[in-house]
Amino acid sequence: MFNEMMRAEIWLQEHLDSQQGIEDLASRLGYSTSQVRRRFKQCFGLSPSAYRDTLRLEKAARLLAFTPFSIQFIATRCGYRNHSAFSRAFQRYHNKTPRQYRQALRLKLHHNPYCQGHGGDPPRYTICKAPSRHALVTRLYRKEHSHPLEVLRKWTHHAKGVESLPDRLRQGQTIALMHNIPLPSDVERIDVGPIVNGNEAPGIAIPASFRLLKLPAQQHACVELESLEDIPDVIQYLVCEGLPKQRLHASGEAVQVEWDENGVLVRLPVQQA
Repeated sequence: MFNEMMRAEIWLQEHLDSQQGIEDLASRLGYSTSQVRRRFKQCFGLSPSAYRDTLRLEKAARLLAFTPFSIQFIATRCGYRNHSAFSRAFQRYHNKTPRQYRQALRLKLHHNPYCQGHGGDPPRYTICKAPSRHALVTRLYRKEHSHPLEVLRKWTHHAKGVESLPDRLRQGQTIALMHNIPLPSDVERIDVGPIVNGNEAPGIAIPASFRLLKLPAQQHACVELESLEDIPDVIQYLVCEGLPKQRLHASGEAVQVEWDENGVLVRLPVQQA
């Protein structure tokens, strides 16, 4: 049951800007709407509609903090038909209007060791375009009292079906898509798994809890790190200081983290300002 509800949760995330309802989701899963609502709430503690509202408002917060997009554009991109409905929903959830939240959070993000000049030399980064790639990922959710980076470090202990992956994938390079760095989230989740050669992707037997994900070719700010713990501060520095100097901004998409025995590579998707 959980694998089906995980697919439902992923569907909700991928359709935030859509007006498709729970009826469409139920039809996709082959259940009645009442079954989907009941089973989804058993797994995630919220109804599908409430969960999607949370995802929409957390995505809006990231876009307000990291991008120069207008509030109207952000409202539309997050699935709201008009500015006023978005503003009311946002204020109920975040206790601030979108404009107040943007101003307050940008000020807070600047209180960062690198941004304040107290964290040593700022991280070195490059702007590069990664080619299209494939990854075989499973979705992990933060458990109570657990830190997302701790979940990331021990992902093979948390993920179901890892033992059925070929050795060459389990022992190869791993990638994680972190949807809630550096902002906190009530529905924190990470997609993680091995990078797959594009030629072998069609022939892989995919465990039920995994899915084959195509990562599009796109521009990133790339930083090499020694430790996963450095990720939040580095992302804050890029958003607040590094990218604006080059007339770039974060796109608001998930941060990509790759690692093996040689170190950690962080890729932050970026766009021209």
